[in-house]
Amino acid sequence: MSNTGISRSSDPRGNQRLQRKPAGIYYYSRRKKRLRQAFIGMFASFSIFVLCFLGFLFAPVEPFESLRDLWVTSAMTTLHHQYLATFLFSEAEIKKIMDSNKIADLGNSHPDNIRTQGTVNNSGTELIDISQKGFKGYLLKINDPARVQVAATRYLGKVGEKAEDIAKENGASAVINGGVFDDPQGTGNGGQPLGILISDGQILHKDPVSSFDIIGLNRDNVLVLGHYTLTQIKQMDIRDAVTFSPFLVVDGKPSITYGDGGWGIAPRTAIGQTKDGTILMLVIDGRQVGSLGATLKDVQDIMLQYGAYNVANLDGGASSVLYYNGKIINHPSSRYGERSIPSFFIVK
Repeated sequence: MSNTGISRSSDPRGNQRLQRKPAGIYYYSRRKKRLRQAFIGMFASFSIFVLCFLGFLFAPVEPFESLRDLWVTSAMTTLHHQYLATFLFSEAEIKKIMDSNKIADLGNSHPDNIRTQGTVNNSGTELIDISQKGFKGYLLKINDPARVQVAATRYLGKVGEKAEDIAKENGASAVINGGVFDDPQGTGNGGQPLGILISDGQILHKDPVSSFDIIGLNRDNVLVLGHYTLTQIKQMDIRDAVTFSPFLVVDGKPSITYGDGGWGIAPRTAIGQTKDGTILMLVIDGRQVGSLGATLKDVQDIMLQYGAYNVANLDGGASSVLYYNGKIINHPSSRYGERSIPSFFIVK
């Protein structure tokens, strides 16, 4: 066949005659050939990318070790995607990576080191865009810590609520998600908190255990981080508290001095307090185009940059949300939109 789509054939008498093939057949053949070549090229490029990426993961030099650690810690701290690590690395290798990125336990914070302001003349808030390469995020500064409280869903034990509902019910100008809750296989309804939950001095929930990790505020409006018994919590006059971990900064000292914190990249929420009493609320988007998420080391470093003296990690992932002045500021990562959860930190 020539490129004109014309071929030769013979009639019954043996005479040669020209025969034109339909143009559509010729162009379809060319198009099919081009598609096949494009597919082969794409497959070859993808194969090279995979080989290079695996080479990076297994290369025993920096910064490729950091990439490997980030890959493993991100996969192992998800509910459904641990296979991304277990397919490539042995159980012993994964354990070694996770152990090397562990966060140091700095113990309990010392509330006496904080001098809260709590004055009417310094009761404002400030929203700061802390976005950087890899993620988008926001930091809310609350000058008067007395404005910060814990709020819970009205349907505790049954179903959670969303930030907008909590804001409306409590007359809050700002809301972030709070503590840990029961979420079996990621399909829970957000109604059942875990650990301890205290709001305005009332214990709304406590697990049947001897002690609790608390992130709370006492009657002096000091953010208290630590592991305490119920008796100690009452003696310390804790007015509002949730349970979550880890603590990223305790008495001005960072808990992550090596690695990324061992929790990989994800949406994040954290709360902290400066030495003069200012409350810092941080929310970072993740698992979406333009904002993959942040490590706990990223959260720690941002909070230290803004003067935090104590910082605690709060529930992140699809729960991470920041409501401020009548609207949701961030972009929750759940494909169903903002999640219903049991507890929140609010600003009155």
